Amino acid sequence: MQEHRYDFEMPHAAARIWALFQDYDRWTDYAPMVTRVDVLWPGDEHHNGRLRRVLYKMPLGREGSALELVHDVQSGVGGTYGYTFTMISSGPGNDQTGKVRLEPLGPNRTRFHFEERYHLTKAPYRWFEARIYSFINKKNEESMRAASAWLTDHPEYRADLADPS
Repeated sequence: MQEHRYDFEMPHAAARIWALFQDYDRWTDYAPMVTRVDVLWPGDEHHNGRLRRVLYKMPLGREGSALELVHDVQSGVGGTYGYTFTMISSGPGNDQTGKVRLEPLGPNRTRFHFEERYHLTKAPYRWFEARIYSFINKKNEESMRAASAWLTDHPEYRADLADPS
């Protein structure tokens, strides 16, 4: 079993980051590995129960997809946003879980937290689990930093959610 955690500070309001993360049409603007996100089931008004399919680039020109169930959503409760996701595998024992949390630190300052747990059980993938997820983790971190940069480069995007200066 592998586990990956990281966090970093973003110079943006948590509500504005949250809006970008919920804007699936924009994921390809800042996440170079993502080719498309399809919402298969919207979930409730807070996105609990949302079912999404994320299509992404893999090494050697391959494409992968992840079926993800979003749950335990915190939508601005106490200024914090976040959710848990379960990547549903076609085979038992290969489901992966993760969490995203946005913690406000001050006006237009948010700490982004990410964690993910995975365990591959099928050969030959299980033999390369650490290397596969090292690649994925690196790309996930690059994408989240790129999301912050994208918001910096596009101050007009959901400017209504920025904290007053």
